[in-house]
Amino acid sequence: MMYLWLLVGFILLIKGADYFVDGSCSVARLLRVPSVVIGLTIVAMGTSAPEAAVSISAGLSGNNEIALSNVIGSNIFNLLIVIGACAAVRAFVVDQEILKRDLPVNLAATAVLLCFLFDHRLSRVEGLLLFAGILGYLVLLVRHAMRNRAEGDEYDVMSPFKSVVLIAGGMAAIIIGGDLVVDNASLIAEQLGMSKTLIGLTIVSMGTSLPELVTSLVAAVKGEPELAMGNAVGSSIFNILFILGASSSLSAIAGTAESLIDTAVLLVVSALLFLFSRTKSKVSRWEGALAIACYIGYLIYIILR
Repeated sequence: MMYLWLLVGFILLIKGADYFVDGSCSVARLLRVPSVVIGLTIVAMGTSAPEAAVSISAGLSGNNEIALSNVIGSNIFNLLIVIGACAAVRAFVVDQEILKRDLPVNLAATAVLLCFLFDHRLSRVEGLLLFAGILGYLVLLVRHAMRNRAEGDEYDVMSPFKSVVLIAGGMAAIIIGGDLVVDNASLIAEQLGMSKTLIGLTIVSMGTSLPELVTSLVAAVKGEPELAMGNAVGSSIFNILFILGASSSLSAIAGTAESLIDTAVLLVVSALLFLFSRTKSKVSRWEGALAIACYIGYLIYIILR
């Protein structure tokens, strides 16, 4: 039954995030919020909602190892598998704004997280600092979007009532799904003799990253693989600044030597992605294949250690 409830939890997380994004985008469009703001804020936050639900639920229930490893594992998965798979399908040019703004922000956020974890602990003060970072990042995005607002955009929107219902229903599914994933993943880890860190880095992080993977692969198949970069990088930034910021602000998160190593790996991965993007401002198919190979190597490492 534990495996069944874990699967149900993942389904609720994925569908809940889908409904939350659809409803939020509809409300934003009804209020005439620029489409670029929707993509960089609401959609990124929506696809990160499963990670948020799992990490915050884990933090409040005392499963801090899952809270931290879920974010680190999800980010590594997003940057290597989501972007790597899309590039392997079709090489894509990196948007200049992402190259100049979002990739450096992601690199800086990861470096700050690594510094905070040197004492094997993410305190409530450090959590508040991370949370302040996401507020600053959102202000930066909105100011840039308003300066470059496109006129004449037309959207098909849902009614206000349907939009609110989708938002409320999606959020409820995310919260319930997050609780189911955390509780049952912890039970499975104990039953199999796996550490909570390992199961957070593998089963939980992969499951909560499914919205980003599905969204990005569909975009790649439709000939728009460059959307994968914005989706994955934006989610990575939200995962560190918003999710870990909120989680550790509510309750300090204890780290381990392993989580410090994993964060260092994430920093290397972020730097590698930045390097790939700098080469002719594009991510090639061989670089995508290399990213996937790096993830497979990392997966073997964390299972064997």
